[in-house]
Amino acid sequence: MSSSNNGLLRRGSRGPAVADVRTRLVALSPDHLGDRSGLGGPEIDAQLYDEALERAVRDFQQRQGLIVDGIVGPETFSAIDGARWSLGDRILTHTPGHLQHGEDVAALQERLNTLGFAAGRVDGRFGPNTERAVRSFQRAYGLPGDGSVGPDTFRAFSDLRRSVSGGSSTVLREQERVRRSGHSLSGRTVVLDPGHGGDEAGATVNGLREADVVLDLARRIEGRLTAIGVSVVYTRTEHTCPSEEERAALANRAEADILLSLHCDSHDHVDARGVATFFFGRDRRTSWSAVGESLADILQREIVARTGLANCRSHGRSWRLLQQTTMPAVRLEAGYLSHPEDASRLADPGFRDTLAEAVLVSLQRMYLGEDDTNATGVLHLGDLRAYLASGGH
Repeated sequence: MSSSNNGLLRRGSRGPAVADVRTRLVALSPDHLGDRSGLGGPEIDAQLYDEALERAVRDFQQRQGLIVDGIVGPETFSAIDGARWSLGDRILTHTPGHLQHGEDVAALQERLNTLGFAAGRVDGRFGPNTERAVRSFQRAYGLPGDGSVGPDTFRAFSDLRRSVSGGSSTVLREQERVRRSGHSLSGRTVVLDPGHGGDEAGATVNGLREADVVLDLARRIEGRLTAIGVSVVYTRTEHTCPSEEERAALANRAEADILLSLHCDSHDHVDARGVATFFFGRDRRTSWSAVGESLADILQREIVARTGLANCRSHGRSWRLLQQTTMPAVRLEAGYLSHPEDASRLADPGFRDTLAEAVLVSLQRMYLGEDDTNATGVLHLGDLRAYLASGGH
């Protein structure tokens, strides 16, 4: 592992870590990287993070569903490192505390889920769920159920490659679980994840700190949720800033029904503005949360209808928090602190109340499913209380 995993590399950086990233990108297959012009050759200063390398990093990030910023931090480096593996290149096994990760593990998880062996969300990490699915597959195929994916298991997958096709049992299972759980939001557990925290302020413009804005928004959402009988769990306090993995692990331990991650955006371009939502989605076969997408779409529509914020739409991404949670998870970017009008509204407590109301209604509407005949932007807390008091009819 290169020292590039210990810090941020960006245009202008120089050193062996930059050369390491360049070498790894050059070695990737065309599926992972498009334009390679300027990445290699005797005339290239391999240790300089130049424009060509930044362009290649952005291309890779776009294809992987990462934040496209052209900066190599821990998440991007981990994805570059894992992209070198194809299924069959190495023996895969579950080692607690030292999980194997890479595109080969993601391919294995996709294959298992397609065959009906529940490996869980496709996160590219060989964890206990993947091991259990491998053991189940091996037993079903008459192999020793040791949970290790070696030559015999690879051959079994290869034998089935031409005979099995179709959608994802994981997607169908997630949808059916929500459908069977009932229409009421009351009694469920929601994890609220205010972004950043502690010494990590996030975007800060004219004294308005992202970490403070989203924590206040989370508290307003919490008040409305607890009023209708929802249990709320926070991923952080005012003084802490857990990693993405720690936030996901907390939500998984809580066995939450939904995770909502709250953020504000910022951009050097002064015209950037509006609201966007994000859900787990690498592709529409197996690496995709159908329920997460549905919630992201509902939340996007409700906020736009109630606030008039510019509609930046909902998008599938493979960010760690979205990928490593076992429940439907959505990240909300509730406007740009770098845009004067968005920032002015986000600073207004009344506007945050409007956002909180939109979140509450969106969470309930997700569980109504096909029975939801309400117009977007009109339901309020009192309407939900009346609905729940009537037994959901």
